[in-house]
Amino acid sequence: MIIDFRLQVFQKVAQYLSFTKAAEQLYISQPSVTKHINELEKQVQKPLFSRKGRKISLTAEGEMLLGYANRIISLYRELNEEVNEWQQVQSGDLKIGASTTIAQYILPAILAKFREVYADINLHLLNGNTKQIETHVLDQKVDVGVIEGKATNKLLHYQPFIRDEIVLVTRQNNNKLKRDFIQREAIKELPLLLREKGSGTLAVLLQELHRNNIFEKQLKVEMELGSSESLKTYLFHSNAFAFLSIHTVLDELSTHRLKVIDIEGLDIARTFQFVTLHGEHSKLHSLFKNFCLLHHNF
Repeated sequence: MIIDFRLQVFQKVAQYLSFTKAAEQLYISQPSVTKHINELEKQVQKPLFSRKGRKISLTAEGEMLLGYANRIISLYRELNEEVNEWQQVQSGDLKIGASTTIAQYILPAILAKFREVYADINLHLLNGNTKQIETHVLDQKVDVGVIEGKATNKLLHYQPFIRDEIVLVTRQNNNKLKRDFIQREAIKELPLLLREKGSGTLAVLLQELHRNNIFEKQLKVEMELGSSESLKTYLFHSNAFAFLSIHTVLDELSTHRLKVIDIEGLDIARTFQFVTLHGEHSKLHSLFKNFCLLHHNF
């Protein structure tokens, strides 16, 4: 159960009256926040915010929509809490597999909260890239996986978890570019770092580039590395560029060690997904998945 993400974006912007703060809270880039608000305004055919310089405020239509958004999101929270009550599990063992980005940046905080509430449920976390986690689920080495890639294996059941955005980043003082904006074709000229084969991030990136007539053989790949952390450390010491999940670079963006390079007409969004064997609907699995949805999105 995933609520319309644009309503969540709108609620956060209205709460903080800041596109930047909303982006930080939602783990997406500021251009994405702007895009979602623009799309919502086009849908309702009314401006939702008044913009005066850098300051924004809600319009009358925005105030009305915020009331509905708050009620919808509150009902969503209540529904998840009720479902968790129905599926209450007091003890057991749960083996979780998570692809690298999720295991490092998304799940640890959620797992800590889960342990506070369900102290008698034993959790085991195994990480790897998307292909490895899918294999572990098939081999029943893990009960439920959380992956970055798209649904590709017909033997597995996929369920949406949360949105993610893949952004192009480089070090803050990289003087190779005069501005923080490029045309799509310019990607072919950049010294790029890529994730290893089998990475969900790499698969989504190459698929989206292919849709825009940019092919892997046209890229100037400087190196392939096996984790987001190794990519970031390399970037700190070079003028290279890398496509990374926005979740992995929030600290570096806030401390101005890295910066996002916007690409005209290219937005790479994806959905992290739960993956299980078909027919696997145990109370413990459902409890964990609902807990993740409730405690990440709010």
